[in-house]
Amino acid sequence: MAAGDESIPRLYTRTGDRGTTGLAGGARVDKDSPRIRAYGTFDELGSQLGLVSADLPDARTDVRATVLRLEHELYIAQSELASAPGSKPPAHRIESRHVARLEADIDRYDAAHPPLRSFVLPRGSRSAAELHVARTIARRAERELWALHRAEPQRAELLAWANRLSDLLFALALAENHAAGVAEVAPDYST
Repeated sequence: MAAGDESIPRLYTRTGDRGTTGLAGGARVDKDSPRIRAYGTFDELGSQLGLVSADLPDARTDVRATVLRLEHELYIAQSELASAPGSKPPAHRIESRHVARLEADIDRYDAAHPPLRSFVLPRGSRSAAELHVARTIARRAERELWALHRAEPQRAELLAWANRLSDLLFALALAENHAAGVAEVAPDYST
């Protein structure tokens, strides 16, 4: 059984054919509700991180381990968001320790490249470019989470974690470019 104790008996259920989807505990909501948009965007981010992992150079085992941990944390966040308000909370939720670990990782990877003197274009090595895409998806997921928060207040730890997530992905992208010997490119505002 998976760590979340979920069971997936078959891949289709036909229960969503009318534009709703089920939450943990059985409640149904519209497929485009703020809750579904939020956890769906975190799901998209997880898929992007799978691509990042597939394209990381073999020597980047530290980054690969960090990305894998983020993929697992995304499932924790999604299970929390898939629980209807007022229902029994999931066994695992984003906690302050997750936020603290992101902050420690940001500091560690930020120290792994020269200091920035300007904004940079989201490019460079393949893994860095893919991390930049992940960063933008993480920002969108955070915006979706805040839209949900305005309608249905979310826990502070989850909100803080979502905010730090894109910062870590940015630090990872810069570290990847530095490790690959690829210089950052500042935007040219005169073009």
